Amino acid sequence: MTVYDNPVFFRRGCAIVNSEKWSETETTEREILQEMKYQNIIENMTLKEKAAFLSGKSEWQTREFPRLDIPAIFCSDGPNGVRKQAGAGDHLGINPSVPATCFPTAATMANSWDEELEQKVGVALGEESMEEEVNVLLGPGLNIKRNPLCGRNFEYFSEDPYLSGKMAAAFIRGVQSTGAAACAKHFAVNSQELRRMAMNAVVDERTLREIYLTGFEIAIKEGNAKTVMSSYNEVNGVYANENEHLLKDILRDEWGFDGSVITDWGASNDHSLGVKNGSTLEMPTPGLDAARELIASVESGKISEKDIDERVDELLDLVLTTTENAKHYKKAADKKALHEEHHKLARRACEESAVLLKNEGGILPVGEKVQAAVIGDFAFEPRYQGAGSSMVNSTKVDSIKDMLESCGISVTGIVHGYQRDGKEDEAMKKEAVDLARRSDVVLFFFGLNEKSETEGLDRKHLRIPQNQINLIQELAKANANMIGIISAGSVIEMPWHHHFKALLHTALMGQAGAGAVLDILSGKINPSGKLAETYIKKYEDTPSYNYYPSQERNSEYREGIYVGYRYFDTAGVPVNYPFGYGLSYTTFEYENLQVKPDGVTFTIRNTGKYDGAEIAQLYVGLPGAKVFRPVKELKGFTKVFLKTGEEKTVTIKFDDKTFRYWNMKTNKWEVEGGVYSIMIGASCADIRLQDTLAIIGTTEIMPYYTNRVASYMDGKIQKVGNEEFETILGHSIPDGSWSGELGMNDALCQMYYAKSGIARFICKKLGEKLKKSEAAGVPDLNTLFQYNMPFRAIAKMTGGMVSMEMVEGLVRVVNGHFSGLGKVISGFFRNQKLNKQYEKDLEEQK
Repeated sequence: MTVYDNPVFFRRGCAIVNSEKWSETETTEREILQEMKYQNIIENMTLKEKAAFLSGKSEWQTREFPRLDIPAIFCSDGPNGVRKQAGAGDHLGINPSVPATCFPTAATMANSWDEELEQKVGVALGEESMEEEVNVLLGPGLNIKRNPLCGRNFEYFSEDPYLSGKMAAAFIRGVQSTGAAACAKHFAVNSQELRRMAMNAVVDERTLREIYLTGFEIAIKEGNAKTVMSSYNEVNGVYANENEHLLKDILRDEWGFDGSVITDWGASNDHSLGVKNGSTLEMPTPGLDAARELIASVESGKISEKDIDERVDELLDLVLTTTENAKHYKKAADKKALHEEHHKLARRACEESAVLLKNEGGILPVGEKVQAAVIGDFAFEPRYQGAGSSMVNSTKVDSIKDMLESCGISVTGIVHGYQRDGKEDEAMKKEAVDLARRSDVVLFFFGLNEKSETEGLDRKHLRIPQNQINLIQELAKANANMIGIISAGSVIEMPWHHHFKALLHTALMGQAGAGAVLDILSGKINPSGKLAETYIKKYEDTPSYNYYPSQERNSEYREGIYVGYRYFDTAGVPVNYPFGYGLSYTTFEYENLQVKPDGVTFTIRNTGKYDGAEIAQLYVGLPGAKVFRPVKELKGFTKVFLKTGEEKTVTIKFDDKTFRYWNMKTNKWEVEGGVYSIMIGASCADIRLQDTLAIIGTTEIMPYYTNRVASYMDGKIQKVGNEEFETILGHSIPDGSWSGELGMNDALCQMYYAKSGIARFICKKLGEKLKKSEAAGVPDLNTLFQYNMPFRAIAKMTGGMVSMEMVEGLVRVVNGHFSGLGKVISGFFRNQKLNKQYEKDLEEQK
């Protein structure tokens, strides 16, 4: 009988663990029988080959070793479309990429609450990856939307970890069903773009587990992601890519992840500690200086060769498995036909994701006899995707203007109305107002422009451009029948929403969104999307308002678990449109709730005149809880399609996440005993059915003294003091101030404080270049990246031209020690010489 046949053994990562001996407090290497999948290959690799294998060869590729039949594999950006760069590679989306289908972004798809649809989109993305010989698709992004100013929120699903995790798992299953690998990112607590590579997220363990890791847990366990991307930032003082608690304790040991951890591009700090603690592949092109670092660490005893072997085994599995899958993948006979099929799917994805926020008097759908004015620059050139590493070179892009003739809506005219860059234009405004006056209704297409949302830059406010607001006010005077179609990848303030009788929120709708929007407006499609994030009245209402983004180095997550609707519901803060909210052209009734130990059943009936889909949501709360918690939390959902008059029985099962909380004292998941409220809602603010369920708890040691966490007990967490925050942290708040000389992990923008006049001059020029690009309306992503990146990243992203030794010399120069210049110069020649010798040694092995 083999070890696999023995019932007392079970798989745990790449190890076989004796379950009879296993305990959380007693684990020794003698109890773990290491059995790597590719032991025979690893035994034939030299240490130099193994060390070189764990860093990227180019911007997107790994190293190949022909003598060992180890090919290179290709990674590509693309949470919502494959962004494979055919020529010179860059990770910011500056250089062109091959044509690909641009699907709605994650922020849009989350509004569908449709796991089956998300999986189909994942399949399409996987197919296009395989067509372009991409082995690893770098997505989905599932960081929690802690704050609406985060410039990359359009790439993320939700403010809720359960919804984020379920949608991410579906995406991953779809991609990986084709043979490509998906990459869940960014692990973890990546909530801001400002100094994202030189920032420390200070977060308590309970908040970390319940809010920022639960989505990843679902994605790993239910999606079986083959790769995970580590984030740029520190988490509680340790960079995510070398964080033993994140990568080893949680990801690998607790969740059983045995795949590859890939750094975000330039996110590696200490490559040796990364390898030791579970990070597999350093990207993009650190050169052989990184490989030499690993060898030196083995020689010094900092890490063991066994640590390297484990990472090599993980990477071999990714490389050889995806390469073998590619051999068996049958490419499309007609790529154009494949893209057309995917274009149709992208249109359906938008149909299912668009959210009807308002529809006074049933002004929508627009009848054929109604004369409509179409106004807005977005009607001519849609705002359908975000900027940065996710920007897709779309196969084609539908526009409202080009599809009006066949949409079934009578149009009196179409005008731009406003300038996209935000500048006022009185002639355009007058033209739009005149058109509105002679029309029955106004279809106004508006929202956030391209410079408002991008990777690398957080938003400064939640307002749409003022010239659009001014036009809204003038149009409303000319025509009371205003219908707004919003394009925005994340939350916007809406002090103007009373001017509209109807509002359709399309988020960032992808390349085929125009046709979907017109079908919804005309009534061919009944909207069914619901908000995956709360639309607040004003930014000051945000729970993290006083703590975001970071003060100097630290970003303090003082709001704890009260993120999004968890805060607004608990603290009683009014919002414009709540989490889970969305209207339909039909109506639904909920009845007959039955609560059982394993879940709930209830009925939904379509009581209106249109066929349509309803998203029913399960929320759970514990009135009078001794362990502080929100009044309700999402614990399940389902999307049900019903013909008019039809009724269906719906079942939502409980799972291991329904009643749990993280106990900081016992350091494990627990359940607080009590009588729980079981709520079924059309949104978090529209609870239709409610009952109770008594649950026996596991809590013997309470995690907090309630009098020491008063702000958290009632959810009023906008002004949490140091003492309360330290209570939930379990330790003192770390010093995050910038003081003394600059270090390797300080950002280039901090050269403002440098002792070197040259360094301050460079910093000033970078700042001026940024301001100039912002004024022009097109953020310079390359300069943004440079401005916010730490000194160490220079060695990680220059293809081996710069070594860590040279960066150390550079930092000395920045600090006014000009002896560092000699270290830069001598380091350059030494690095070149060592690189050539290393390459020669590798070549001789071939």
